[in-house]
Amino acid sequence: MSKSVSMTVNGKSVSAEAEPRTLLVQFLREKLGLTGTHVGCDTSQCGACVVHVDGIAVKSCTFLAVQAEGAQVTTIEGLAKDGQLHPMQAAFKENHGLQCGFCTPGMIMSGIDIARRIPNLDEHTVREQLEGNLCRCTGYHNIVKSILAGAEAMGK
Repeated sequence: MSKSVSMTVNGKSVSAEAEPRTLLVQFLREKLGLTGTHVGCDTSQCGACVVHVDGIAVKSCTFLAVQAEGAQVTTIEGLAKDGQLHPMQAAFKENHGLQCGFCTPGMIMSGIDIARRIPNLDEHTVREQLEGNLCRCTGYHNIVKSILAGAEAMGK
């Protein structure tokens, strides 16, 4: 039995029918066509599905769409403003923080959350905080470097 689910996604009010068991990642991808949020594991292990709900990073593969009723949701598509990349996106580009790009949206969304929560980041802390995000292409060095640079740029 479907019900209407309403929320604000990337600054726009949206509403769509969804079953109570619909995951937020499914709602974003299938109902709203926002495919930047990726599904990697379906078990909350990889972090490719990270979005922000009311400013907090959540793994949308284990978060129900109905839980986001009335919430502010930000996806990777909602970060750039007026044609300018978000500082964390720009840092990933400048520091080669991606290879295949599959994990990148989740890494960027997690990186923003880490930078907002933890002042004076260091490499060890970033690596520790990224334990819930997997990348199969890199050794994480440039991802960590990107998050540190992005956090610094966000602080300016």
